[in-house]
Amino acid sequence: MDAGTDFPFQVVGEARAEALAACRAMLRGWGLTMPAGEPLVLDFGLGRFDEIGEIEFWVANEEAHGYCGKFLFVADGQTCPSHHHSQKHETFFVMKGAVRMAVDGAEQILGEGDILVMPPGQSHAFTGIGSALLLEVSMPSFASAAVVFARFSAGDKSVRRNARCTSCSKARI
Repeated sequence: MDAGTDFPFQVVGEARAEALAACRAMLRGWGLTMPAGEPLVLDFGLGRFDEIGEIEFWVANEEAHGYCGKFLFVADGQTCPSHHHSQKHETFFVMKGAVRMAVDGAEQILGEGDILVMPPGQSHAFTGIGSALLLEVSMPSFASAAVVFARFSAGDKSVRRNARCTSCSKARI
């Protein structure tokens, strides 16, 4: 699925090209190929991609059939920020590397082959311990659903609801 480059909170220009080059080099080293389509290079509107961000490769968002699948790449020390979904149920499978996963404030290390189920309403974040690739299988992303990101520090505009992909008319949650 091509979510489109007009999705909010994306890194653009030279920084985007550099992030994708580094990600693709790591994927090649792992012998992996990602789905066709333009990946999302997300900084969640904070402008600190190296610290807080991820790259998403969408596989499917099948609303009519009730499922969504995407690969999530984080570099060493990079964090997908703490957030929760009001309705979306997710399952994460660590394909490569390891992540420090925080769930409702409790931390655990997940490595290759580990699975974590995330019910709606449960706050979660993950940070790469080295570069890491996760597969997310979840309920589909609906335009009416909400995701709420925690605040990182005073002044950050990091609470986001209904992040909308304007090119595909679907919210990313």
